[in-house]
Amino acid sequence: MAKEVKQIVKLQIQAGKATPAPPVGTALGPHGLNIQEFCTKFNDATKDRMGEVVPVELKIYIDRTFDFVLKTAPVADMIKKKINLKKGSGNALQQKVGQLTDAQLTDIAEAKMPDLNANDIEAAKRIVAGTARQMGVKIEEK
Repeated sequence: MAKEVKQIVKLQIQAGKATPAPPVGTALGPHGLNIQEFCTKFNDATKDRMGEVVPVELKIYIDRTFDFVLKTAPVADMIKKKINLKKGSGNALQQKVGQLTDAQLTDIAEAKMPDLNANDIEAAKRIVAGTARQMGVKIEEK
């Protein structure tokens, strides 16, 4: 018999750096979870992705047990990493901060594909391109 899910919590945490302090503690504390146990399991599961922000979907069950699913990094973080950008533009329409080639766009779309609501790689590329535009990153035309 499947356990009854009490709550689903979504967090974004630096890989390998989860601690019981906020924001993790404040998000999980009210659910009566063993926060240290979650932090240990999360850090073990993400130690090979250091330096990345890892979205995690945590299912908390009625009996206070849990399991979690790690997602791919946010698209904005992938873009910043790909073109060595510190942060996006404050005014994306007028101030461009970088450029993304079509090959880089395809790489990011392929990596992010499992978490995107897209049926094919072209749709995924359009989603990634939209995020890039919002950050002030130009997309190189083919």
